[in-house]
Amino acid sequence: MGERVYLDWNASAPLRLEARQAMISAIDATGNPSSVHLEGRAAKAVLEKARCAIGESLGFDPERVVFTSGATEAAALALAGRSMKSSGIEHEAVLAWTEQVLEVDEFGMVQVEEPESSALQSANGETGILQNVPEGIGVVDATQAVGKIPVNSELNRAALAITSAHKFGGPKGVGALLLSEGQEIVSRQRGGGQELGRRSGTENVAAAAGFGAAVCAAVREVDEGDWELVRELRDAFESRLMNSVRDIVVIGRGSNRLPNTSCFAVPGWRSDLQVIQLDLDGYAISAGSACSSGKVRGRNALKSLGLSEELSNSAVRVSFGPSTSQSDLFGFADAWIRRCSEHIERQKRKSKSAMRARAA
Repeated sequence: MGERVYLDWNASAPLRLEARQAMISAIDATGNPSSVHLEGRAAKAVLEKARCAIGESLGFDPERVVFTSGATEAAALALAGRSMKSSGIEHEAVLAWTEQVLEVDEFGMVQVEEPESSALQSANGETGILQNVPEGIGVVDATQAVGKIPVNSELNRAALAITSAHKFGGPKGVGALLLSEGQEIVSRQRGGGQELGRRSGTENVAAAAGFGAAVCAAVREVDEGDWELVRELRDAFESRLMNSVRDIVVIGRGSNRLPNTSCFAVPGWRSDLQVIQLDLDGYAISAGSACSSGKVRGRNALKSLGLSEELSNSAVRVSFGPSTSQSDLFGFADAWIRRCSEHIERQKRKSKSAMRARAA
């Protein structure tokens, strides 16, 4: 097997060099950031530098950036104890705290009637479909959008916004809840009163440093147009698949999507088998939103679009970024097309065998 190709950026993007360097440097900050001595102040300075970088990159006052262990904790901090509505396309971290009543149309757009009491993702991690975030939305989950598209305007339409560093090249295990002006939250994690009393617990200084460095680099890439080139590559990739496989369905192709995300299916070819087969060929792809090791999620999002059980269970997701080459992506396309042809031939043989059995 040759060099592996990673095409699962929406699960976790590769760690950026800037983030790695920032984390290595921050490891030497020995003190606790809540301590008042020299070493503690040095650690605090690293933490606050990261907080400022995140706030400036995303358009928030740094004091309104609350560090968390990731998007899941940020969602709990934003939603627990509140009566909020959502739709079936949301991540489980949001669905766990909301009433799933908002309707989704055939194009994947959520119908939000009462923004202030609703939670809405700005981008779906499985299909890539983007939402029109209304002014005054209660909670916006920007986990998949930050670092791939311009997000500052929609983040500032929300009372609370959720993000996570590892989705755009930062370290795993650190995220943030962003509070708009005038918004406050009830602390759910009590203890030493860190994060201005909003989230107790000693902050992960090194991870926060990586977060700050990653978000600066990611936003710069978006501003410089790197992700528009990713979109062009994605569109060429999908055309290659569609020109080769007659029965393929590209989910969300008619909707506005993240530039790096392609979700597609051949009815009857189980997605878990595709992931295994392509993994053996050296390609890492996904059969949904991988929330934890050994679990494959996200089928609910596809069913909310009105897709059949068969089509939902046949969908795979390819997601990538600016460092993905055309040869890597087209190499995957050729491997997938070959595996698809093998699947179709197996189905034909099974059909002929069944016909002979009935005739006998």
